[in-house]
Amino acid sequence: MSLNLFNKLKSSEQQRYPFTFKTRALLQNRRMTTSKRVQDRSKYKRVHDLEVATEKWKIFSKIHFLMETIKSEPEHVIPIKSLEQYRRQINLPKPHKLSDFLRKSPRLFELYKDSRGILWVGMTQQAEELIEEEEREIEKHSDKAAECVTRFLMMSIEKRLRVDKIAHFRRDLGLPMDFRTNWVRRYPKLFRVVKSLDDDIQYLELVEWKREWAVTELEKKAGGINGDNGHCPGKLSLAFPVKFPPNYEKLYRYGGKIENFQKREYLSPYADARELKPGSQEFDKRAVAVMHELLSFTLEKRLVTDHLTHFREEFVMPQKLMRLLLKHFGIFYVSERGKRFHVFLTEAYEGSELIDKCPLDVWRDKVQGLIGYRGRKKKIETFEEFSDFEDKDLLRSDADDETFLEEFQQGETMGDFDDAMGTDDAVMDIDEIYDAYKGSSTS
Repeated sequence: MSLNLFNKLKSSEQQRYPFTFKTRALLQNRRMTTSKRVQDRSKYKRVHDLEVATEKWKIFSKIHFLMETIKSEPEHVIPIKSLEQYRRQINLPKPHKLSDFLRKSPRLFELYKDSRGILWVGMTQQAEELIEEEEREIEKHSDKAAECVTRFLMMSIEKRLRVDKIAHFRRDLGLPMDFRTNWVRRYPKLFRVVKSLDDDIQYLELVEWKREWAVTELEKKAGGINGDNGHCPGKLSLAFPVKFPPNYEKLYRYGGKIENFQKREYLSPYADARELKPGSQEFDKRAVAVMHELLSFTLEKRLVTDHLTHFREEFVMPQKLMRLLLKHFGIFYVSERGKRFHVFLTEAYEGSELIDKCPLDVWRDKVQGLIGYRGRKKKIETFEEFSDFEDKDLLRSDADDETFLEEFQQGETMGDFDDAMGTDDAVMDIDEIYDAYKGSSTS
């Protein structure tokens, strides 16, 4: 259809159906103006210290994932070619090279070429020792993690949750790598694995209700409340701790709304919520209490929001969960940097640091202290010992490994892609990230 004919038909439609045409245009315009992205709704509420914490976690999560992957190999070495399948997990898009990313942290990873030019990566001795230390700390933390998982089940409406959904929280709760295969069967007095007859999906089901664990973290902090004195979950009237950025009062004046919200009673996350009406004030405030409790269980008092939305039905939470998180800014903070949003429990942070750190948090700080490197890249050594390996599918051109210098001399920064790793000589430096945010906050 020609442009002239299209314009004629459009003009004819306006003349014959003026009301319909104008109404349609008005509704379209209204939809466009009222629908706002999360970034637009929260750009004036950004807390730079927590944005720094988000960036630190994103870099650490990539490194930790690769350390676990290498550790799972029989000889603790793996061809770079084999790591290509994990690009999505670490969110490292092409054309950025995995070899370049790994070479940025020489205190954690070592790269070698065999006699055929195949590039391999392993962990340094220091990284190997750190992984062994993590395994010991996870074992010590196991009973506490079992308590958290049990409390998850106690909050759920059916007292059972899908194993694959809980697995999303594995690293957040400090669960071991064998969570699905072995760990879920280590505590038969607390929970058991069952299979659905309809879809053959594995569920973790509560075995025994623990009265002493049906107490929220807020109740514990208030003092004098525990499960030993016959406590039964019901209505609560405890206020949620809030923490606002310095410019909050200038930007947002809510009057008495926050005070009224804090005074309102709500149902405990461990009480039966089947009768609550979605959209009611009681429903929403209980959802805030559930999210507060879930975040309190995590090591870093932070979660990827995708993981929370998996449990909307099981925990009786609203469909528009993100809207509720943003509405209660001060209790929670949502960082929208990158493709996945992160939600923080604001009370747990002082600046960009956790106030109370468990041994696993301290361990993560050790790893973060070894991420990044300043200086020239070292030449990759060639070892004849690798020549015994026969796998033609792993062969790659030497040119692929030689061209990464040209590709990364373009001056990339953290903003070039979700978690870009920086330039050739200044890579993944947390202090520089902090300075960048600090500069943007004063502009």
